[in-house]
Amino acid sequence: MNTAKTVLITGANKGIGYETARQMGALGYTVLMGSRSEARGREAAESLRQEGIKAQFILLDLTQQATIEAAAAQIEQDFGRLDVLINNAGISLGGGVSPSQLKLSDLIETYETNIFGTIAVTQALLPLLLASSAGRIVNLSSGLGSLTYNSDPDHEHAAFNLLAYNSSKAALNAATIMFAKEFKHTPLKINSADPGFTATDLNGFTGPRTVKQAADVIIRLATLPEDGPTGGFFAENGEVPW
Repeated sequence: MNTAKTVLITGANKGIGYETARQMGALGYTVLMGSRSEARGREAAESLRQEGIKAQFILLDLTQQATIEAAAAQIEQDFGRLDVLINNAGISLGGGVSPSQLKLSDLIETYETNIFGTIAVTQALLPLLLASSAGRIVNLSSGLGSLTYNSDPDHEHAAFNLLAYNSSKAALNAATIMFAKEFKHTPLKINSADPGFTATDLNGFTGPRTVKQAADVIIRLATLPEDGPTGGFFAENGEVPW
């Protein structure tokens, strides 16, 4: 059985997920690259292997429970445990539409991935994370999920009144707190990360930050020491208000 530390990253075939995979691989982790597209996932894993990183593709669609269960079974068979889960996959629908005009279908679809799918993946992999001596879960949130920022008319985030995306990230933050409370007496540490406004296809590459900058806080939370925090919300420069 492989004894190298393992990390599963959802939505790892591009953007922040891909850069995080590269950096975790450079630290010596075996990187399991979750992707709902087999072609893009295999291509991304092969690209990292060309850099000398131990990377492998895992079919993982957060809206398809069968793929989640199959991924968990594959990781258990191949490794017997999982050291890090990075819940990176996410979508944003209904951008530019006021909350009163948002299609309910867009809200539901956003939650299917950002909340329900992420929780389903977490639940399926918890036994493997608890089998690690120092399991870590990093939930990719956003400053747009901060209720403090959203309720401050003078904050720069207040202009982005995105009902589906913002509320899904606020819900993800709530899930982070609740899972962390459940496992506070174990070595498992669970935190939310705010990567900042990063240039990705989620926002049409309009963000000013690079994926390398965005990955910094994710890597830090994924490799927390034994006395590190759990149940928190962190950005590059420290804690983010809920």
